[in-house]
Amino acid sequence: MSLTPGFMDELRSRISISDVVGRKVMWDQRKSNMGKGDLWAPCPFHHEKSASFHVDDRKGYYYCFGCQAKGDALKFVQETENVGFMEAVEILAREAGMEMPARDPKAQQKQDRRTLLIEVMEQAVQFFRLQLKTNNAAMARSYLQRRGLTPPALDRWEIGFAPDGWQNLWDHLRGKNVPEDLIMAAGLAKPSTKGGRSYDTFRNRIMFPIRDARGRAIAFGGRAMDPNDNAKYLNSPETELFDKGRSLYNHAPARAAAGRGTPLIVAEGYMDVIALSEGGFQSSVAPLGTAVTENQLQMMWRMADEPIIALDGDTAGLRAAMRVIDLALPLLQAGKSLRFAVMPDGQDPDDLIKSKGPEAVKAVLDQAMPMVKLLWQRETEGKVFDSPERKAALDKALREKIKLIRDPSIRKHYGEDIKDLRWDLFRGNRPEGAGGDFMQGGVQGGRSGDGWKPGRKGGFGDGARKPWKGQGVTPAPLASTRSSLVAAADDAALARVREAVVLAVAITTPDVIGEFESNLERMHCADPDLGALRDQVLRYGIDASVDAPMGLKDRILDNLGPLALENLMTLRHVAIIPCLRKPGDTEAARLTLAEEFAKLEAMRGLDAELAEAAEDLTGLADEALTWRLKQAAEARNRAVRSENEDKATYDVGENGARLDREERDAFGALLDRIGFSQK
Repeated sequence: MSLTPGFMDELRSRISISDVVGRKVMWDQRKSNMGKGDLWAPCPFHHEKSASFHVDDRKGYYYCFGCQAKGDALKFVQETENVGFMEAVEILAREAGMEMPARDPKAQQKQDRRTLLIEVMEQAVQFFRLQLKTNNAAMARSYLQRRGLTPPALDRWEIGFAPDGWQNLWDHLRGKNVPEDLIMAAGLAKPSTKGGRSYDTFRNRIMFPIRDARGRAIAFGGRAMDPNDNAKYLNSPETELFDKGRSLYNHAPARAAAGRGTPLIVAEGYMDVIALSEGGFQSSVAPLGTAVTENQLQMMWRMADEPIIALDGDTAGLRAAMRVIDLALPLLQAGKSLRFAVMPDGQDPDDLIKSKGPEAVKAVLDQAMPMVKLLWQRETEGKVFDSPERKAALDKALREKIKLIRDPSIRKHYGEDIKDLRWDLFRGNRPEGAGGDFMQGGVQGGRSGDGWKPGRKGGFGDGARKPWKGQGVTPAPLASTRSSLVAAADDAALARVREAVVLAVAITTPDVIGEFESNLERMHCADPDLGALRDQVLRYGIDASVDAPMGLKDRILDNLGPLALENLMTLRHVAIIPCLRKPGDTEAARLTLAEEFAKLEAMRGLDAELAEAAEDLTGLADEALTWRLKQAAEARNRAVRSENEDKATYDVGENGARLDREERDAFGALLDRIGFSQK
């Protein structure tokens, strides 16, 4: 529809902004000057107590000195009624007694016919309401009373009753000279297939009027009173007035309530919406007997940026939620999304309000989860991810869903959230010092309480020591072990050196992280600062699900601050690593990491053997223990030779060199004590 400048000028000249605003505010009589059109009131947009909202009636504008809201009468209607521009024009034009311009004669004829159909629908509304008060509707009234609807509520929602019989409404409307073609066009009657008279669409049903965004009756929903009826709920057929995919039950009242800042709630059916609204949640709507459509979703987003989908706590409710997710993903925009509130098992909003009151519903709504969480739940609930293939299948399924998002910024943030959830499932919540090697065992995702908690098997544990005689955790050392000279030998300083080198290389050349993921998972990192860096490398260094939206260094800077990287890269033994001077040289980085991990594994394997040997010492060495110590001695000698070769590259420092000498001396003393020669 085209609005000419002349029409808009005439509209503005006929309306007074003080009259339009005056319906929503209480003027401050002490501060306002009515004669000059200088009016003040508390602001209707941010609910203040002082009068900082100013209206200049002569200029036709308003301005709030508190929240800076400003505009003309059209803008005010749009904001307070939560309507679009054309609807605001129509509202003000009706008040000003002006006809909206028609595009052409045919459009005018069509509009005239729609007006006639709406009048027919209003007559049907009144007929059904009167029928609810008759003796024939006793069973219907009893049912509504059991559902908690009081007589005032029945009047507010204009609920009626279609009596049993074939031509009750037809005869009523024909008696008022309503043309047959209009009754049929309004969807109130159907033609007979046997050549007889037309018959009523709704029979023996409780009737719920369906109104459009402007409050006009356009259709009905009918709830069958006969339990054997084929359709429990029946909507009007689609007509010139009614397109069920473009309509919402309780649209106009919910839009006005949402415009006042209350959250928009999307329930499943008529009774849920009525129960929610009567319970104080007035911005509630429902689709009309079908899954949510794209048009309905866009209508919801025009009312509120983040509607809450209130799901019945059963399998069907969750299936409906998943259909909404699949529909919404391609349509997401910045600031436009959905949240999901799942009712307790086996209950809908109506049930919950009746059993526990509005407070229980509010508690569920306050816990509404974002769409990405429900998407994750669908792909992981009840599934076990104990193999690389199953993990890859999860990654593929999530990747395919996130690719549906057209907005690149939203797609990026979904990728970040999915990566965080994946981390929590596969690597999060590990005990301090646990390694979590996926080649050793599986990870099972399961729902426990409010969150997702991964189960774990295997792993190298603290220092890769084997469990004590089948127990799941490493026990405290025996007194004999604590006093043993073997236990005094500590490679911690040298291990920290190698771990720092590994992390520096991985951060500088993240392309090689994927090849060494399992090694990084086994890397203990007794130093908490290095452990935090290792977790960041594992969490953000590998893109396991979607496009990597941020660089690894940026992630570390955001999460750990600048000192974490600075302290790592300025270590003496890190700064001299050749491959760090050539960032991006993946081959050099790969060789460096392979060598460092091999030496770390050798050191930890040796520590484990020595610890077990010390635990078995009971005074005299048997042949098996002697053989094991011999093997340990040879491994120690090889490690010493390796360290000597590394001196040109790594500078451990005086303390590290002294510690290494003390370890070898202690080990030699132990061997001498049990009569074993190192030569």
